[in-house]
Amino acid sequence: MEINYTPKGVCASKITIKVEDGIVTEVKFTGGCSGNAAGISSLVKGMPVDEVIKRLDGIKCGFKSTSCPAQLAEALKKSLQ
Repeated sequence: MEINYTPKGVCASKITIKVEDGIVTEVKFTGGCSGNAAGISSLVKGMPVDEVIKRLDGIKCGFKSTSCPAQLAEALKKSLQ
């Protein structure tokens, strides 16, 4: 399954996520901090969706109430509904 998500409140303008059998196989951020996005994408690859949500949900970026990792978790939560 491919998920295309428009994040809110962050620098990234789009998150594309591929999930197979409950496992994250690929994540691509469009925009935002390229190094951080690449690091997040690499770290969550091969991880179960529930674990990604558990680890990333609620993370904040500086003064913002959310972050790119938190928005990734939000996209995954919405895909489970």
